[in-house]
Amino acid sequence: MDSMSTGGSATAGTPLPPRRRPARYAGRFSTALAAVLMAGLLGLVPAAHADNLDDKASALEQQAHDAASALEFVDAGLAKSASDLVMYQGQLPGAQASLADAQNRVGAATEHVNSLAARIELAQQSKDKITAQIALDSKKQAEAKSMIGQIAAQSYKAGGIPTNLALILGVGSSGDLANSIDLAEQAMRGQNAALAQLTTQKATNQNARARLAAVETEIKDLKVQADAALVAEQAARDQAAAKKATVDKLISDSAAINAKLEKQKPQIQAKMQAVKKQQDAVAAEIAERQRKEREAAAAAAKAEAERLARVAAAQAAQAGNNNYVPPPYVPAAPGNPSAFGLQHPFASYVPITSGFGWRQTPPGTIDFYGTGGYVHTGIDFGATCGTPVYAAAAGTVVMAGWDPYGGGNGVKISHGVIQGNALLTAYYHNTSVQVSSGQHVNRGQLIAYSGGTGNSTGCHAHFETWLNGVAVDPMTLL
Repeated sequence: MDSMSTGGSATAGTPLPPRRRPARYAGRFSTALAAVLMAGLLGLVPAAHADNLDDKASALEQQAHDAASALEFVDAGLAKSASDLVMYQGQLPGAQASLADAQNRVGAATEHVNSLAARIELAQQSKDKITAQIALDSKKQAEAKSMIGQIAAQSYKAGGIPTNLALILGVGSSGDLANSIDLAEQAMRGQNAALAQLTTQKATNQNARARLAAVETEIKDLKVQADAALVAEQAARDQAAAKKATVDKLISDSAAINAKLEKQKPQIQAKMQAVKKQQDAVAAEIAERQRKEREAAAAAAKAEAERLARVAAAQAAQAGNNNYVPPPYVPAAPGNPSAFGLQHPFASYVPITSGFGWRQTPPGTIDFYGTGGYVHTGIDFGATCGTPVYAAAAGTVVMAGWDPYGGGNGVKISHGVIQGNALLTAYYHNTSVQVSSGQHVNRGQLIAYSGGTGNSTGCHAHFETWLNGVAVDPMTLL
């Protein structure tokens, strides 16, 4: 049996932001639900402080197993609920952090889409301006070409300067020109200026078209990036939705189990009290058996010592020493329990999944037997179903079969008294038992196959050692 820890509030993700609108995760669950989890029957297990995810997952699995072990002799369904609640609530902080990260990725993806859309819009505006400028410059180029054609045509037809040349050259009249320079030279210069303007305009148009081509290429590239960004944004939204569904389910399942356990609390406490009485009766029975065994062993040792004293006195009298007085009998102090030579109940290594000892009950959870805690009177081995179980030492089987107190198929072996110590070992939750009550077994003899019978949430082996009427840590004897 093991302990469960106190609760804490839970945080849920807000709905996903609209497309192309950056958003951040900031929502919280209602205080009512937080209060339920805080004051729950089993409560929220604190996040494991481990260096990496594997350690955290392992620590959480251990907490869940301990929660189930805490109730293995009470109720299998209750043990499963306790284990599930610990697992769900232990996974919740990590799931919420993962959801927040996914929501942040949605926000970043949305911002990237918006940024690309803004760049496309600016590039399109630039394209529109360049296109308009090209149209205007093309018109100017056409006008320059027309002007040059007019000059050449008029000069050819008139055989000299056209009458409207003043308009072309920007002067008041042909009479004014006669006073300064030759009109033919002025016409030539005007034609050259128009050609120069046409050349310049052509270069300007070519430059504008090159800029237009560059802008069109940029728009095309930006649209490709925008399409990819939209795909990435949708993927981020899908991931965030999945994360949110996970968080919602963890909270929903936790709340449901918590409510169920809270509702069943009176029945659970009554059943635990009944199991406690049964366990006390079993412990008293073992203690009484071992008391009698030790008393019988002590009486036998005393009788043997007295017999040896009488033999010594008789031998002294035969030797003529009638004053010989045998020393008074002094019981020997108990020796080291290692004298029993216990071995592991399995032929190969099987990991321990729950150890021996006192478990403090956290505030707000089930108060085991009204003591604020309980003692896990054995150790649990993570043995798969069907693993051979062997006698830890030679002895007599005092119980073989179904245990009425939640242990399933069990075996108890009394190993008698050695050096003043009485020892009994117990093996629970077996698939089947291979010995019978009253049978003598040798050290290492097959006695059962491990399983998950009785109040158990899965295959494992519960192993106990009782020394002089008290349950002790088997690891100190193995």
